[in-house]
Amino acid sequence: MQITLLQGLLLAAVVFICAFDGCMEVFMWFRPLIVSFLVGIVLGDIPTGLAAGSVAELSYIGLLTVGGTVPLDPLFAGLMTTVISHVSGQSAQAALGLSLPFAVMAQGIGIFCYTTFAGFLRPLDRAAEKADTKKFTTIVIGASLLRSFFMAVLAFVTAYVLQRQLSDFISIFPEKLIHGFEVAGNLMPAVGLALLLVVTLKKQNFAYLFIGFILVIITNAQNILPVAILASAIAYIGYINEEPKGGEEDGI
Repeated sequence: MQITLLQGLLLAAVVFICAFDGCMEVFMWFRPLIVSFLVGIVLGDIPTGLAAGSVAELSYIGLLTVGGTVPLDPLFAGLMTTVISHVSGQSAQAALGLSLPFAVMAQGIGIFCYTTFAGFLRPLDRAAEKADTKKFTTIVIGASLLRSFFMAVLAFVTAYVLQRQLSDFISIFPEKLIHGFEVAGNLMPAVGLALLLVVTLKKQNFAYLFIGFILVIITNAQNILPVAILASAIAYIGYINEEPKGGEEDGI
């Protein structure tokens, strides 16, 4: 299916907003699940957006920025997984594997921006010394808007300008190679969850992991809402039990 000029501009706007939110990390709109859903709305293909967002979110959920390590861009993973699936008709799993080069391109833009923006540190230090909050805010917001603009331009070029070339390029792939991308796309969510468990799984969390596993098996993963509600209840109980009592401070 073809993407129109209006849809291309709307996709650029969606990426601009989500990329800016990624800099601010306020609403977490840059996550693949949200991005893919919004892209699905723009393209008039919400089922594809939800399917693409699900596999992309699971795949990138464990990728974290640690020190100077910049992971593959989750925003572009969600965007291009949905776009590729919509334009070429491939499954979300195969589109996820095909979206990796675009996530790497967006990662490159992020690294370039973060490196270049190091030049703003001295002006920020001077503004902080003078308590000039207006200048400080202007520099931070301006740098974030500039990075978001670069991301929006890349989104417009890859999703609209090059859509025919992208579709033609994918169509020349042999069926076995596409199947390989699909297999890789099916494996990536498992890798993403494994990376997440490496960071979060501690001895006090083992019980919750097994509870969630049993719940998903019982419900056959057909309706995740009861699992989510029960998980929220368990999390609330844990929060109440760990809440400081008798005026004790938690150190935060």
